Amino acid sequence: IFDSDIKALGLDAVQGVKYTTGFYWDFDDRTREWSKRFFAKHNAQASMVQAATYSATLNYLKAAKAVGGFDRDKVMAKLRETPVDDMFARNATLRDDGLLVHDMYMAQVKRPSESKSEWDIAKVIKVISGKDAFAPISESECPYLKNKS
Repeated sequence: IFDSDIKALGLDAVQGVKYTTGFYWDFDDRTREWSKRFFAKHNAQASMVQAATYSATLNYLKAAKAVGGFDRDKVMAKLRETPVDDMFARNATLRDDGLLVHDMYMAQVKRPSESKSEWDIAKVIKVISGKDAFAPISESECPYLKNKS
């Protein structure tokens, strides 16, 4: 479920529903600052996928700049050695199987009486560490890893 789904359905219909997400626009100052800029351009709050895409693109471009070009192996090596900590990905690392392990959030849809504005639709009730949110690399079924050994 995405925030846009919750908004479309309405708080009356989904109040109290708990869901897991990688991004909530009102989580902290960093998410609010970035979301304010996103909202100004799109007149809507970003979904987890939109925030993740922005984060991935920005970190890819930073890695390419750091290695002086777009050589795939060099950029990927830089991405894997550089921790990610931005408005989307917290305490994040890119594993050899390509999975970005980062904190996730357990959120709960607010009751209509709790909401203070149009997009004030949920509250984060728990931060789930990346190591708990994602299966360990030893359980990865990535064919790249299997061919690498």
